[in-house]
Amino acid sequence: MPKAAGNIHVVQVRTESGLAVAAKVEGNSLRLLSSSLFELALLSANEGRRLSEVIDTSMTGETLDYDVAIAAGQLLAPITHPDPAHLLLTGTGLTHLGSAAPRNKMHGKGSDKSASEAPVTDTQRMFDWGVEGGKPTDGSVGVQPEWFYKGTGHTLRAPYQDIEMPAFALDGGEEAELVGVYIVNDQGKVFRIGYALSNEFSDHVTEKQNYLYLAHSKLRDASIGPEIVIGDLPEEVSGNVSIHRNGELLWQHDFASGEQHMCHSIANLEHHHFKYAAFRVPGQVHVHFFGAAILSFADAIVLQEGDEMRIECNLMTRPLINRVKVMSAVESPVAAL
Repeated sequence: MPKAAGNIHVVQVRTESGLAVAAKVEGNSLRLLSSSLFELALLSANEGRRLSEVIDTSMTGETLDYDVAIAAGQLLAPITHPDPAHLLLTGTGLTHLGSAAPRNKMHGKGSDKSASEAPVTDTQRMFDWGVEGGKPTDGSVGVQPEWFYKGTGHTLRAPYQDIEMPAFALDGGEEAELVGVYIVNDQGKVFRIGYALSNEFSDHVTEKQNYLYLAHSKLRDASIGPEIVIGDLPEEVSGNVSIHRNGELLWQHDFASGEQHMCHSIANLEHHHFKYAAFRVPGQVHVHFFGAAILSFADAIVLQEGDEMRIECNLMTRPLINRVKVMSAVESPVAAL
């Protein structure tokens, strides 16, 4: 898909010394930068300089072929942290206009009553709150969205890397979403680095048992990228998510994101995350998932070992691809010593 015009696209690659170095996407070439994106973004945030300017002044003369770098396994997650514990994965649900239906179906009580007679679920109620108050236009604070914690940089997988399904998981399924990527400068101020495509992999069978298990269902691997887009997010982002098994297409569906298709504004989602002082600690990096509306799980797809999850959109120049890896069984309960 063609990328949106006017934005800078950045990836990260592994160098011969094993270090992460950012690279600006220029057609099929990657122009290597002098540092990681974390270092460049923190410099930009601390000095009050535009990140695009810092990137342009950090370009080296060395280039890589983008497709060769992918084939060689050199691509890393587009943002990493020297201490992965300080890269936080969080997100919001029920943010898109089509997101309530599959979730409400999972969380319903299986009543035979008509839709007009069935009791309103907490899922539907929270979605309705977002529709009513998720996009304030008078400068006020909008209604807070559903929020979840997903993990740290230790569970962030690179594009084209396997996503692991734990042995205790009841299921694993893709969630095609946009994410915002942020850094906190030395004074505790939050700066947006950019946006990326993501696979917010989750355990929907666990969630379906009881919506209070949502917190457990989200503690899984995730992947973002391949690129971070530095610039404005279009009002509408269109894409496609597909599942491939043994080299053949198993399932696919178009999806749409961007504020045109959301019941919460991006600014409202950002406020309700960063209003907590614990998320404004200097040096933190945040990857915040904006929510999904399309799930293969809703069409009764059960992912298996080796299935390829492919997500692409018109914001990126390459798809985000990951495969499912089912982990072996845990022999005994984890015990504190």
